[in-house]
Amino acid sequence: MMSETVRIGVIGAGSWGTALANLLAGKDYPVDLWAYEPAVRESIERKHENKMFLPGIKLSEKIVASNDLAAVVSKKDMVLYVVPSHVMREVSIQAAPHIDDDAVAVTASKGIENKTHLTMTGVLKETLSRALLGRISAISGPSFAAEVAKQLPTVVTVASADPKVAADLQQIFVTPFFRVYTNDDVIGVELGGAIKNVIAIATGIVDGLGLGLNARAALITRGLTEIRRLGIKLGANPHTFAGLAGMGDLLLTCTGSLSRNHTVGQKIGEGKSLTEILAEMNMVAEGVKTSKSVYNLSRKLGVEMPICHAVYGVLYENLSTAHAISRLMTRELKDEMLDVR
Repeated sequence: MMSETVRIGVIGAGSWGTALANLLAGKDYPVDLWAYEPAVRESIERKHENKMFLPGIKLSEKIVASNDLAAVVSKKDMVLYVVPSHVMREVSIQAAPHIDDDAVAVTASKGIENKTHLTMTGVLKETLSRALLGRISAISGPSFAAEVAKQLPTVVTVASADPKVAADLQQIFVTPFFRVYTNDDVIGVELGGAIKNVIAIATGIVDGLGLGLNARAALITRGLTEIRRLGIKLGANPHTFAGLAGMGDLLLTCTGSLSRNHTVGQKIGEGKSLTEILAEMNMVAEGVKTSKSVYNLSRKLGVEMPICHAVYGVLYENLSTAHAISRLMTRELKDEMLDVR
């Protein structure tokens, strides 16, 4: 894949897709960017700015925005998926016939599909050509789109089962402000990136209720334990969860003011309904849908995830926040070191 000119197609012109497209175009790669909304395409095309999802950022003129998905992914060396997790399957099915068999597919989307409980690489493996299967990869880590767009220092990891593909992607994405590590634990990297959104909703609820910094720190720590439990059950490397896609992304999403998932939780803690909150947002908070996947998957596998279950209860079963907190605080007492396994 590595050559002087790597042709790149980016699927998804939300804030994160636009920020990554701009990063890559800034390295002089030719980048085609698929936007679902005609207004977004027009804004990027005419004003070199994504006013809807990434306002105030001047975009590279090397980005070619389009509403034609087939044109964006055709004859590309790398196709980067940055769409909400609940539309990944549909979009990938539409794109698949037009992607070259020697391309590399990378997902920057973070979520777990509701019906199948697959991560995003799992969805891609079911929808893309068999020729691409060994080169399906993921990029994740603590990375708010707005900060990447402003070229603030950011560090992420790219995960692939193929060391050569991982090394190539590392070189494609790296810049002086965007440092990239590699990891061969694709499932661990994806689970960390997906489930941290659920824990961020829980942390937001705690902050919205005004329960203090002690509670927030405990929730983040025990949340990481839950992520690790499920990850180990699904064959992930436990060390991944101490890294960028685990603890790094969890800390950012649970404490950063730009976190959509934390914002959802905080507003719930302040007394707003989920319906009201989502109606006010023009971008997706992935943890809302992922909480349903995690709840059902953990029950199916027999993995104890009380924080994630509490979030699911609040979002989907009308569980009061007071009852959810009480349930967590009065659980059976345990040995901490035994409880992480």
